[in-house]
Amino acid sequence: MDTTNLTAAATPLSATNTLGAAPITPLGGSTTSYSATAPLGGSTTSYSGTTPLGRSTTSYSGTTPLGGSTTSYPATTPLAATSSPLTTGTGTAGFGAAQKILGSGPAASMLAKGDQALAARFLGTSDGKSARSIGDSRSSVSAARLLGSGRPVASKTLWKFHPGLPVQFPVSKCSAGVDVHTIVMDILHLTKHYSWESKVVLALVSFAVTFGEFRIVLQQHPTNPLAKAVALLKQLPEVLEHAAALKPKLDALYTLIKEIIDVTKKIVEFYDLPRDYFTSESPDILAAVSHIPTAVYWSIRSIVVSATQILSLTGMGIEYLTEPWELSSLAHKLNNIKGHLVDIIERCYKYIERKRDDEAFELIVRTFTITHIDNSKPLRVLFKDDPQAFYDCYNKRRIATEDLRRKVVALFITEIDPELTRTGEFAILQQIYMEKRHSMTRSEGQYEVIWVPVADIWTEDKYKLFESLRNQMDWYSVHHPSLVSPLVLRFFREKWNFSKKPLVVVMDNQGRITHDNAVHMMCIWGGQSYPFTINREKLLWDETSWTIDLLADGLEPNIATWLSEGRFVCLYGGDEIEWIRKFTRIAKDVARESGITLELVYVGKNKPKERITRNIIDSITKENLSRTLDWNLIWYFWLRLESMWHSKGRYTNQENVKNDLVMQGIIAMLSYGSSSQGFAVITRGYSEMVKGSGEHMFKGLAEHGRWRTRENEIGFVAALDEYLRQIHLEAPHHCTSLILPGIGAMPDAVACAECGRLMERFTMFRCCLD
Repeated sequence: MDTTNLTAAATPLSATNTLGAAPITPLGGSTTSYSATAPLGGSTTSYSGTTPLGRSTTSYSGTTPLGGSTTSYPATTPLAATSSPLTTGTGTAGFGAAQKILGSGPAASMLAKGDQALAARFLGTSDGKSARSIGDSRSSVSAARLLGSGRPVASKTLWKFHPGLPVQFPVSKCSAGVDVHTIVMDILHLTKHYSWESKVVLALVSFAVTFGEFRIVLQQHPTNPLAKAVALLKQLPEVLEHAAALKPKLDALYTLIKEIIDVTKKIVEFYDLPRDYFTSESPDILAAVSHIPTAVYWSIRSIVVSATQILSLTGMGIEYLTEPWELSSLAHKLNNIKGHLVDIIERCYKYIERKRDDEAFELIVRTFTITHIDNSKPLRVLFKDDPQAFYDCYNKRRIATEDLRRKVVALFITEIDPELTRTGEFAILQQIYMEKRHSMTRSEGQYEVIWVPVADIWTEDKYKLFESLRNQMDWYSVHHPSLVSPLVLRFFREKWNFSKKPLVVVMDNQGRITHDNAVHMMCIWGGQSYPFTINREKLLWDETSWTIDLLADGLEPNIATWLSEGRFVCLYGGDEIEWIRKFTRIAKDVARESGITLELVYVGKNKPKERITRNIIDSITKENLSRTLDWNLIWYFWLRLESMWHSKGRYTNQENVKNDLVMQGIIAMLSYGSSSQGFAVITRGYSEMVKGSGEHMFKGLAEHGRWRTRENEIGFVAALDEYLRQIHLEAPHHCTSLILPGIGAMPDAVACAECGRLMERFTMFRCCLD
């Protein structure tokens, strides 16, 4: 080890401040000059000072390396070959003290590099890479168990560190009149081959032998004859006689010892941290490098001072005891040090927790990037490996994970929301699950839906809501919300893009995610969309054209019959009853003029207001204006159109929208449904269809005479479509709007369904309450 020179830089210290600065003599007030070996180096250093328990004032050459004044270190510290002062401010112990002393110049830069080297030593490596444990191999001795927090080991095992280590080494020199700092430095020199953790534990164990004997005798001498005899041998009668008067001093001593133990526990706790997550550049390790040597020094110094108090009580006389406030001052210093250690350790624990969470998160991610024999492992990873993680809401019983091993699983992921049963996603699942119950023996029925409710914080009210919602479902759910860990919720959000909107993620029987949200294809095609894969969705769109069958899909059960009989079908909507009256009247008149049978069906508008829509339905029914879908089917009609927008939009490029008749039809219907005026769609069979806004459609029918000749040539639907195009060209202007849900994929641009120009984009906030 390199020589360390302690250069004198301290001012004379107060004679009364025995603990934090000036050493005093135990038996008198004379100055003692002596030579001692510097414990952090190899050379001899001369000290001029006084003995620890006296009353005279003096000063010595050189200051404590961790004490109240600045000390320069031209050589090295015991941890590395780089200079790193370990001084702190007077009366305080801060882990940033060395940086404060050096400032921000080149010396501070050297310190930063030195701290990294020290951190590497702390981690047990020379290059700063992580190794097996924070302490070196010799610190594996069970210091933690001795302090009530670790592995069992007999106290005598500790002496195997150094065969020549005296059991009571603090008292070997206290009675010889050596100042406190020198004793501390000798102890550090004696334990120079061991970690900082081991240094303080060895000192504490040595002191424990002396202190433990003293306190047991003091506590048990009134009732235990053996303790009384030992008290006589230890010359304690005077102490016992003045027990009441000594109580404040003993209480202060016991408080100091408690702080010593607390600080030592924190040092040991730091060394017991798993170090695989840290490097020599980790801020918390660098903070510990700066602070733990300070903590060790002041802990050992406090042990020495405590030992001198025991020595005074057992041999020198109670008049040499230190005043309680001095012991309390040192206890306060240790409490300060402990606070910094607690802060560092807490930060380390949080950092370790974050790193472990990241590792667990990556495990979840990896699980879903590989193919498995079945879906058991992915389900166990998501739901805490519970063998009965699920609950059959219909039959009210627990379900084993094994029961889902060969099935397609649709995870219905939602927030815990009292309005959940009124959402479109819930209605879609109800509809498709009803189909499933009628096809249990067919391949389309070989799947299960599992409700997975999530929340950042679960309260008692949310647990009650969970049970209430679960009782309204026909499918499965997780048995308990606690089966969904915060890490899994993070996975849902980061990898499956779950936000507030319910999500239906599909996992096949090998644990592969085959669709990140199949709710839209379920809404459009129902059971035909099984097994709910992206490939199946794309295939269905490839086979689909823009017809009344796609638009209505059985919502009005008579449509198929009407079309097969050659009737014309008109779907119309809006929320202005006067326009509805005028439109239905003119449509019936034109049908009579053309000699066709026209069936009118009212389908409302997009984002319908229930109260307004129900009033319109009542008026249409009472006045016999036309047929109408009921309220629930109107809502579902527009929900399907929005699902078509989301689903078809996945497979349609912006450049191809103008040539995609299906996408053009979907955009047109959503635009009509978003406007304040009405609209109409008229079809015959599954190939002819014409659509238009309420204003243009009414005008076209009202001017039937102008295109009736053309109707005789090409047919009613084709002629009306031709005339509507002419009206559109002659119209001075038009205004079309398109309202889309705020959650989900948003296109960069949308072409107008009427003229083909790109529509302007606005943001709208809307309350849907009636």
